Amino acid sequence: MKKKVLGRGLEALIPDVKPAEAPFMEIDIDRIKPNPTQPRLSLDEGRLNELATSIRENGVLQPVLVRPFADGYQLIAGERRLSAAQRAGLLKLPAVVRDEPDERLLELALIENIQREPLNPMEEAQAYQHLMEATKGTQEQIAERLGKDRSTIANSLRLLKLPPAVGLLVSEGKLSPGHARALLASNASPSEMTKIAMAIVEKNWSVREAERWAKSQSRSPRSPKIQDPNETAAADRLRLMLGTKVEILAKSKDSGEIRIHYYGQEELMRIYSILTDKATATESHHAIQEGKSGR
Repeated sequence: MKKKVLGRGLEALIPDVKPAEAPFMEIDIDRIKPNPTQPRLSLDEGRLNELATSIRENGVLQPVLVRPFADGYQLIAGERRLSAAQRAGLLKLPAVVRDEPDERLLELALIENIQREPLNPMEEAQAYQHLMEATKGTQEQIAERLGKDRSTIANSLRLLKLPPAVGLLVSEGKLSPGHARALLASNASPSEMTKIAMAIVEKNWSVREAERWAKSQSRSPRSPKIQDPNETAAADRLRLMLGTKVEILAKSKDSGEIRIHYYGQEELMRIYSILTDKATATESHHAIQEGKSGR
């Protein structure tokens, strides 16, 4: 069954038709207030300048959508066109005036952005979150209203769990949502996740490589082991000393492994330097003690 998408669909919400079908008026730009629920957090400077140049030469071909507000108007959709028109030095802007309630602002702005100039993945995730909060809707309800699968909304919202530095890489397009979801599937700490994200960007890992790394970090739930408190304390001390993930894996009562994780050649050399410096210091100490005992 075909999903019902916001009444009559996008065409009924976005003024993407001929002037005869969607009457517009010329409004003084300084009378248009910004949309406080605008989902787009940043505007691409290069694209904005290109649009401003086009507007300077050809004018604004597509009106923005506004609503009456105080003694002027409030922008509902068309932030890029408004910003570019301001850069182009226009004093007036073609606009379709629609009297919409507060709860519709984010919804209409979100749809307009997705249709015209897609939001970056983090902006889209935050917009879905804000829309859920504003409408008190579930993921299923938001998916139905926007004509998307619930899994699309769920996968997008997962990105909000990323550490800020990793989220920034996704926003900038340096890390794909697929890479980010692979990191979230691991049991890595926020600092470890940030380090491996940097390594993924530096080494140009594929999503499959990131998924393999995440799988190697995940502990199997089938055979949980209770670690000796002394081993746990020792692993924590080594982690603090080396600044990276350390695991102590006991194979028997008297044998096991110490695993030291690193994420990049620079970190490997840093850990190596710490270990060799410690070893050199220990050898020097023993030599001094032996010298004293031999006197």
